[in-house]
Amino acid sequence: MPITVNLDVMMAKRKMSLNELSEKVDITHANLSILKTGKAKAIRFSTLEAICKVLDCQPGDLLEYTQDSLY
Repeated sequence: MPITVNLDVMMAKRKMSLNELSEKVDITHANLSILKTGKAKAIRFSTLEAICKVLDCQPGDLLEYTQDSLY
């Protein structure tokens, strides 16, 4: 998939665990884990906003587009 989720990178920079982020953003640990591993097919803007607020970052810090070699 050409969209890479860099949630783990931002969490490491902020020295925040998945459990801590889950509590602060009010998202289940399982759903946050799916997002972190890049297995999510979509993300709500409200969820993205909450994550950005807690991690003090921009959406572009979390999501990265890499052009697929097939195009």
